[in-house]
Amino acid sequence: MDESFANLQTSHLLGSVPAVISDDKKSTDVHIASVSEGPSANMQIFPPHQGGNNSKGYQTLESPIEGRPVPEQQTSNNWKGFFNVYSYTQYFDVDTDVVLNRLMSSLYPTSGDFFNKIDANPDMYGLVWICTTLVFVLASLGNCATYLVKKQTDSAAPWIFDVNYINLAASIIYGYAIIVPLVFYFSLRYMGSKADLLRFWCLWGYSLFIFIPTSLPLLIPVEFIRWVIILLAGSASSCFVALNLRSYLETSNDVTVVVAVAFGLQMFLSIFIKVWFFP
Repeated sequence: MDESFANLQTSHLLGSVPAVISDDKKSTDVHIASVSEGPSANMQIFPPHQGGNNSKGYQTLESPIEGRPVPEQQTSNNWKGFFNVYSYTQYFDVDTDVVLNRLMSSLYPTSGDFFNKIDANPDMYGLVWICTTLVFVLASLGNCATYLVKKQTDSAAPWIFDVNYINLAASIIYGYAIIVPLVFYFSLRYMGSKADLLRFWCLWGYSLFIFIPTSLPLLIPVEFIRWVIILLAGSASSCFVALNLRSYLETSNDVTVVVAVAFGLQMFLSIFIKVWFFP
């Protein structure tokens, strides 16, 4: 290496540290230090603020001021009044897989854990859908059953579609699914037991699902087979209501009477379906 480069002064080069600091440099450093000790800057939160006052810009993460209460997160209340349709939308906000799971639970009456499954989100969708489907199934298949019976006894006799089956099925099914849980609710409240009307409606609504698939084999024009089918379906539906109701009211008094009445009403409904729609 050439020795001429070794004698060069490097104090003015980038990265070198001068041995003597001027007074102007010291005053500048003092000014910077005083600025850095000032009020701390507020942190910004992304995305920009989108509050109710339509203010724009970024939110600032400020430390709570002493004496000022910290705002708590308000729970959403979707109830807008009895005559507002939007008040009831929360009871129909349920996924398809959840509904299918509850439908399958109604076909296994001995489990008795239906209230645990619907505890987080009891729905009215199952009651409305099941009752509406059952009304049209009973009206249509009931007329088909009368047609088969009439053609079996007298093939030359005329047959007329009975439209009154729809009115009767709607009155019986909807009336039973709404009024019976309502009566149990007020009765249990009067006796001092715990009761939840929405959960009762959900329970009785899903208890009627078993009558939809069992209505099809009731078209078999054999009276003995029809009675066996409807009694099995009625027993399964009755056990579903009774066992789940007993597990729900296990800490209450006079549970046996309530469970027996619920079982008997379900059996009465199944017998009524057989006698009136599938004679």
